Amino acid sequence: MRRRLFFAWGLGVAACAAGCGAERVTRSAAGLRTGYSITAAERRWTHVGEAFAGAAREAGYETGAGTAITVTGLGALASAELNNGQSLPDTATPLSRLAGDVEVVVVPADSRFRDFDSFGAHLRAEPGQTPLAGGPQGEPDHLLFGLIARGLGADTRQVDYTGYPTSQEAVVALLSGKAAAAAGLLADWRESITTGKVKVLAVSSAARVPELDAPTLLESGVRVDFTDWAAAVGPERMSDEGRERAIRMCEEVTGSSQWAAACRAAGWLSIPLSGDDFGRWLGSEVERTRAVLRDLGLIASTKATTCWGSCGNGH
Repeated sequence: MRRRLFFAWGLGVAACAAGCGAERVTRSAAGLRTGYSITAAERRWTHVGEAFAGAAREAGYETGAGTAITVTGLGALASAELNNGQSLPDTATPLSRLAGDVEVVVVPADSRFRDFDSFGAHLRAEPGQTPLAGGPQGEPDHLLFGLIARGLGADTRQVDYTGYPTSQEAVVALLSGKAAAAAGLLADWRESITTGKVKVLAVSSAARVPELDAPTLLESGVRVDFTDWAAAVGPERMSDEGRERAIRMCEEVTGSSQWAAACRAAGWLSIPLSGDDFGRWLGSEVERTRAVLRDLGLIASTKATTCWGSCGNGH
């Protein structure tokens, strides 16, 4: 397996942004809404954070000051596991899942793999002879290939994956023949898809993407429903009252027409899930991520299950 250095980003920033300092409550000029300071843990979540803050303002909330709300996501969760740090539910108060980016599995237009079945058969039979490309090791693109390999019954530790710092470098690697297939955000591969340089073998979401003539992984026989998700979290030491108030805000905002319009414009899936339901789902996502990273040989030790709220069946 080709190795690249891991990047320790996201979670520590999210923990500080969400948990440094006591929770504060302010009122808007009209005195009707609690104020929230909504920020992104890392640049990759800036657009989601801005859209979420905009929809919150439209709903009447002040977003420049008040209780700290941090927008973070799957990459930060994986980074914590790779760097043996505390996981997201241990460093902040989970509030709501917000949106997800669809990932695609792509090959060059002239690839010998005409469909996902032929690609999957080769990956299952010869994982070490099926060079794959995407973002840095251990991040969502790599996780997706790990989940695909597991779903196909391939020897996951033999998966030949090279991570690249940017999507542009992954595109170059695929088109130059350094990789047989690549994974990444649909948004990052859209130009190459539109120009016919690559073809999409499958999409990671549970439902097909309307403008793409490509099956889902579920349709292709791989039991994987995957998005590069973003979520809102509050301070680690958040009061019960503050948490409930913030959850109500998240539910109102993610149920609004403003949020739906922002997701459509950006090409995100709106996947709201809040409160204890989100806590249980997040616990299951921690376990899934941890298991895939172990299968890929990126982490060796096991950790106790993390679940915020009332643990039960995941969603």
